[in-house]
Parts: sequence; structure tokens; C-alpha cells
Amino acid sequence: MSQKIEEFLKLLPPQAEVEIFTDGACSGNPGPGGWGAFFRYENHEFEISGGHIQTTNNRMEMQAAVSSIAYIPTTNPIILITDSQYLKNGITLWVKGWKKNGWVTADKKPVKNRDLWERLDELTQVHTIEWKWVLGHSGNPGNERADTLARKAIIAQRMAV
Repeated sequence: MSQKIEEFLKLLPPQAEVEIFTDGACSGNPGPGGWGAFFRYENHEFEISGGHIQTTNNRMEMQAAVSSIAYIPTTNPIILITDSQYLKNGITLWVKGWKKNGWVTADKKPVKNRDLWERLDELTQVHTIEWKWVLGHSGNPGNERADTLARKAIIAQRMAV
């Protein structure tokens, strides 16, 4: 049973830990893309999704994280579960070096998706987030649900054109 965000947040005590499963998908890369996020606190659930008509898979993975974290009050710790090593490694390992080096990679190339990395970095400064990676399409129910949301968002993008 999915709830509206307002209902979900009302049920959420200030220090309660929230699990968020995120996923992004693209039909063609670049191409129409979608992202999905599935939130869980105890037996309460909430989901969101969105997309863009012309994007990349990595941008959709990142947008899922940015959009979902922004909903949660800063007093609530978050466990964010993703099947994207690009997302997890980027925010936990690479972003500090990119910032230090003026947003260029070790190969001296501009960091791709800098706008989303900067927003995600801002969010990590005010939220307590534990980042977890799971193998995609391996039967993890939360990950599968986020994937379904992302794929439905691609269809919505195609229909909007």
C-alpha cells in the first residue's frame, strides 16, 4: 500500500530511519529516461517517479537519489539502496576529489553530471545517509519496485511527446 508523501511524513517520527530504494533507466543512452524511488519506514511506504525525454541512465540514477532525499526531514537518517555503483562510488568516494580539483576528473576532463553531483553533495551535508549497493535485477523487492517505477516513467515520457 503506497501512501501520499504528506501521510508518510506524518507517520515518521523525527529520528526514525527511512529506507529508500532508487533506480534509473533509459531507453537508449541517451534517450527517454525515467527514475523511481520507493520509501519504507516500518510497514509504511511511499513512492515517487519522474523522467526526462532526452537523458542518460546515469542522470536518472542520480535524479532518483536527489529527488528522494529532498523529501526526507534532516532529522531522519536515511539508508539509500541503489544498484548504481556510479552513484554510490561517486558520492562516497569520488566527489571530494572532484571538488578539490575544480570539478575535473583524474583524466583532466570535466565531471559529467556536475549539476546533479553538486546538488547531491549539498544534500549529504545536511542529511545522515548510509549508502548501500545491491546487484540490480537480482530479486531484491525494493530494488525491483524502484526499477518498475523508473520503467513506467520512461513510458510516460514517450506518451507525453
